Amino acid sequence: MSRTFAMVKPDGIQRGLIGEIISRLERKGLKLVAMRLVALDVDLARRHYAEHQDKPFFARLVRYITAGPVVVMAWEGPEAVQVVRSLLGATNPRQAQAGTIRGDLGLSLAANLVHGSADDEAAAIELALHFSPGDLVGYDRTSEAWISPEE
Repeated sequence: MSRTFAMVKPDGIQRGLIGEIISRLERKGLKLVAMRLVALDVDLARRHYAEHQDKPFFARLVRYITAGPVVVMAWEGPEAVQVVRSLLGATNPRQAQAGTIRGDLGLSLAANLVHGSADDEAAAIELALHFSPGDLVGYDRTSEAWISPEE
């Protein structure tokens, strides 16, 4: 099992899509192991998006992600990073496939509803930024044997 980070961004909150987004991740078989509604401060937003600090859109990105509350989440499952990214769809919702969260619900590249860790390294960094180890709750679900049986 691996863990990854995902976030419902301010536009997803404002549009009332928290439940829809969580539901899609759960229906896929991922297990929610931590979640919190927070208002990111500028410092945390800058650290979260540090990889983009030299890009021309960085200031706009920080303003957007701090414009309202976000839901930060930790998800667990087989190949969790790749599974979450495929469910979210392409970063630009106009290029995202139907059936993905962005493909079905998004229209704007600037406000694209959700964030998911890019890879395992980013997941570890982002999980550590937003959660302490004690925040992550391990538990067994009876359905896990049916979702990902040993092959």
